[in-house]
Amino acid sequence: MATFVAQSTCMLSLKRVPPILCSLTLLILAAGCNTAGTTAVVKKEGPAEVAKQPTPAPAPAPVAPVDLVDHKFDRQPFTYDSTKKYIYLTFDDGPMGGTKDCMDVCRQLGVKATFFMVGRHAADKWGKILVNEIKQSYPQFLLANHSYTHANEHYKFFYQHPDFSEADFLKAQDSLHVPYKIIRLPGNSAWVRKGEDKSSHLVSAVCKRLDSTGYNVIGWDEEWNFTRGQSFPVQSPAKIASQMDYAASGHSHLKNHVVLLSHDRMFRTPAYKDSLTKFITIMKQNPNYVFETIDNYPGLKF
Repeated sequence: MATFVAQSTCMLSLKRVPPILCSLTLLILAAGCNTAGTTAVVKKEGPAEVAKQPTPAPAPAPVAPVDLVDHKFDRQPFTYDSTKKYIYLTFDDGPMGGTKDCMDVCRQLGVKATFFMVGRHAADKWGKILVNEIKQSYPQFLLANHSYTHANEHYKFFYQHPDFSEADFLKAQDSLHVPYKIIRLPGNSAWVRKGEDKSSHLVSAVCKRLDSTGYNVIGWDEEWNFTRGQSFPVQSPAKIASQMDYAASGHSHLKNHVVLLSHDRMFRTPAYKDSLTKFITIMKQNPNYVFETIDNYPGLKF
């Protein structure tokens, strides 16, 4: 009805218009009249359209930082059994891939071990977790100092600058919260205990500095070597066990005490983790062997 009225009004207004213009004008007005009564329609979203809208992803939960805990152990006097020979299983350079595997093997077989760790290797969350787990596992596991930078793999420069190398060890002690003043030098075997300083000319200066501040320096008697590059064990479990037997027969730095150097990354694969298991199993077959942590090595300063 509204459309009809609008069209009639338009027709009446054209009575006095010339015929030629009338047709054109009529077409234009008709178009305008036909749209004048229309109403704009706004499409509303129904349930289906609303459901299609993407749901914002929830914000990720904040990751709690891991702090290295400070463990000071109340050491009890250690009594040595003169009928036993003490084996000190030590792992260098961690925390790295393989640290957890070594801990698992030692726990399964019930033996003690010492982890000489590098400060910068514990800079990330996973490294800190491993360091804390080792410290919390004392007296089965002991954390000890293996420098902060591992001499940046430039041993000669590192030891020719004793101020620099001493500061590096002190930084590792502080950053790792190492419980005792027990150090192993990167790339060099030396011994500093009560009344003893056995070291090469290259490391003599830093050993004297460490000795003067109450530190012990631990070397090794036998080494389980690894391949360059991939860091897999060189000797078989039976071979390294034979080397340990030889050292225990009177060829170690201290009689009846044998220190084995190895690296935890050597045992990061199932096959070589099994090598560690086999070696420990061989050694445990001798009832005279006892596995101990290095803080129970004789003659250390506390």
